[in-house]
Amino acid sequence: MAEGSNGRRRFSDKWGKHELDVLAVLSSAFPQWLTSRQIAQRVKAYADSYGELADQAAKAAFAKQFQRDRAKLAAMGIAIESRQPEYSSKSEGQDFASYRLQLGDEPRIRLRFAQEDLPILAAANYLARSMSISSAPSQQQVQQHASRTAPRVPQTPIPGLGLDSIAPGLGTQAIPDALVKVIDSRRFAATVDVDGELLNVAYTDSDDLAMFVLQHPGAAIVSPQEAVDAFHRRLNAASQFQLADESASPASATVVSPSISRQSEDDEEDPEEMAAHQKKNASFQTGSEVDRRLRLMLFLSAHLGEEFSLEELAERFIGKPKNNDERRKHVATIHKDINTLTTVSDDGEMAGSQFFDIDWSLLDAEGIVSATNSLGLERLAGISPQYLSMLTASVSYLAHSPLLPEEQRAKAASLNKRLRQHVEPGEIPWLSLTGYEVEPHSFSVVKRAISTDSLLDMEYTDGAGRTRRKLVAPAKIFVDEGAYYTAVWTDVADAAPKDKLKYVKKDMTINKATGEPRIWQTLRLARIEHAELVKPTQKVDIPDVPVSELRKWNFDNGTPAVFITDQPHLPFIKTLSGATVESCGAGEKVHLTVSSDSWFVAFCISHARHILAVAPETLRTMIIARAQRELSVGQHDEQQQ
Repeated sequence: MAEGSNGRRRFSDKWGKHELDVLAVLSSAFPQWLTSRQIAQRVKAYADSYGELADQAAKAAFAKQFQRDRAKLAAMGIAIESRQPEYSSKSEGQDFASYRLQLGDEPRIRLRFAQEDLPILAAANYLARSMSISSAPSQQQVQQHASRTAPRVPQTPIPGLGLDSIAPGLGTQAIPDALVKVIDSRRFAATVDVDGELLNVAYTDSDDLAMFVLQHPGAAIVSPQEAVDAFHRRLNAASQFQLADESASPASATVVSPSISRQSEDDEEDPEEMAAHQKKNASFQTGSEVDRRLRLMLFLSAHLGEEFSLEELAERFIGKPKNNDERRKHVATIHKDINTLTTVSDDGEMAGSQFFDIDWSLLDAEGIVSATNSLGLERLAGISPQYLSMLTASVSYLAHSPLLPEEQRAKAASLNKRLRQHVEPGEIPWLSLTGYEVEPHSFSVVKRAISTDSLLDMEYTDGAGRTRRKLVAPAKIFVDEGAYYTAVWTDVADAAPKDKLKYVKKDMTINKATGEPRIWQTLRLARIEHAELVKPTQKVDIPDVPVSELRKWNFDNGTPAVFITDQPHLPFIKTLSGATVESCGAGEKVHLTVSSDSWFVAFCISHARHILAVAPETLRTMIIARAQRELSVGQHDEQQQ
């Protein structure tokens, strides 16, 4: 490595180190503002290329490079704020904007995290960042049309790399693909008032959001206005539904294959929703050199004077090595990173990227890193109170939703308990992802009974509102029409303890499909008031019945329904298990049996832009009445405002 005239290590000007140098210059100057000219003079990479910015070409080149480096730092969560230029006699009549680091007024919070916390923390950080995309409209959006291509939530903190400084190795964690898919598919966010509580709801499209609102009585969309308008368009369309012809033509009908999972499709009607937008992806999880060095820099800033071996840092910031050769390569990489973070731009007259003073003798002799004098970068270490509240909300949501495996959810619950101690009461926002709401309170006990082959002594409310008690063997949990159900095996007399035999009630209801006793019972989890595990006296032999068959038993007393669409092959019809579809004019006629009238009402209103008519008349009347009621409530709220 090159040496400066004063014996200090010299910065080698290569692509990818501009950002580090810019950060060092602005950090060493904080809280002062630096003009473009001052930044160009102090950052060697700029000064060598653009000199004193004597001509317009040099100024344009500098501006382009600086904004690129500024955007890179912003993407990593290190924001550089700007203000209007101030005239200076030294600028020869040319005004320049001025800049400084955006650190905020509140002190950063530093917590200790164990290694086992990192997988949960990484998943929660991914969710929090996805929900925290800034809603501030750009000037271009203000001049044109306020787009809904960026989620809008009340809290939009800049996460920063501060979390990496107190949770080293966060960037090396693997986030479950299923979780990433669920979060990324919900490209938009809205603020929804549910019984006085403001929820930040991430959703796929306007149909998806409308379904969420309609399934939560008393809910209303607060912002953005585009989401409110899209919801009202669906209500207006639903209030005009005609009565559908209920006859079927079996010869031309096709059956939609059963499917439990919801399939989200793009909203083709609202152009603002179709804008090219990708949620914040895992860019903050990448292993690029600059990203890794920024994380390492902030970690060392948060632990000045502490000692860390190169092997420990390599494992935290690159990952666990597969063999000794890979370990040596990782250690060499971290050693190179340390050298980069302790270089300067010139002979010391200008600020450069010398972030730390390192105990070189300790490093060379024992491979241990101990850093001091971080140019004030410890101000970036840790997380802001605002982001901690969003992170805590994300951990809480993951602990109580089916997005993580049971073992990780238990760890998330433990982490949530610890994080809440550092957040003021009432400061944790409410989060929700459409289709993945928090399970009913009985979910956990039923899930444990299934995983441990236990019986379940449960008290539940039947369809007539009566409280009953029964001993059963739960076999499966599934979601149908937006609600959680469990399928339980009722033939458990041989395995029931003597004191529980009186609660065994074998279900002898005839299954209409087979003409035989079904023995199975499907029960909505929300109706289970109390349940406890019971150890069976012997193993219960439960037949393995597909969920698609169990679902059908929900519809023994269901309502036959029909709706007609304005065009064929609409994606949302694929979500309707067991539906039959036939051609009908320019569109299609869809026949299905529904077990929940309220679900069908919400479904038809949510997709009203493509539905022309519904049947029977009882359901059509319910749909129109619900749409008109929602419209009247919305008009009343607007008048109140």
